[in-house]
Amino acid sequence: MAARGRGARPQAGHGQHFLRSAGLAAEIVASAGVREGELVVEIGAGFGRLTAPLRMAGARVVAVELDPGLAESLRRRYGGDRVTVVEADFLALAPPAESHRVVGNVPFAITTPILRRLLDDPASALARADLIVQDGVVRKRAATRPSTLLALRWQPWWRLQAERHLPAACFDPPPRVDAALLAIRPRRPTLLPPAQAGAYRAFLAAGFTHDARPVRRALALPPRTWKRFARSRGLHPDARPHELDVWDWVALYGLARGQTPYESVTEVQRPPFGV
Repeated sequence: MAARGRGARPQAGHGQHFLRSAGLAAEIVASAGVREGELVVEIGAGFGRLTAPLRMAGARVVAVELDPGLAESLRRRYGGDRVTVVEADFLALAPPAESHRVVGNVPFAITTPILRRLLDDPASALARADLIVQDGVVRKRAATRPSTLLALRWQPWWRLQAERHLPAACFDPPPRVDAALLAIRPRRPTLLPPAQAGAYRAFLAAGFTHDARPVRRALALPPRTWKRFARSRGLHPDARPHELDVWDWVALYGLARGQTPYESVTEVQRPPFGV
């Protein structure tokens, strides 16, 4: 974010920590491959450290900033020059209908709600996202195993990858933990049609019980069916939900619907196994 006014000092409200280096911000935008004319929604624009290189790349930037003082400063610096400053809570805004990207230094306290807003709709117009978040969040959401229920909800349609590590000293004020850059890209081809998101997620929820019981028990799978499936994928007979990756879960979901692997599917009328 661009140089702040003399004497101004950032405050870590709602988990917000601002990038110290303009050079680092430029690297982040360059690594994201932002192209001229692309619509980019920036989350938590703050002092404009990422706004400046986004504008330099020729993007059409919608800089979202909740703090009135920071939003006014952004308007004075960048308003009207390929940058539209919106003083609002990102979570309260409707996403653009046209293809767009999202870039941002995400307030740590609202990372999960922001990810839900971006990724819950697999048919959205989001082209890709590059987000600075807590390092632990990146390691958890980008991991293939052990898997998490939240990541598995998104992974049939999105690739979540760790792009780079960002030590706490990169920020002002420095957070208590390191950060990282999370790169989110649409999966091509998708593992499931977007229309099946609801049924697939209900199936997942049934498998992830609070007591983490074996998948075969949580879903009440016929013993012979589960035995063949587990053997074919190298899974333990009593594999727990987090021991299956997204490919396993999609295959098991298809098996529950009576499909063979990679068989094209249509919208379901009811979730499998009475979910």
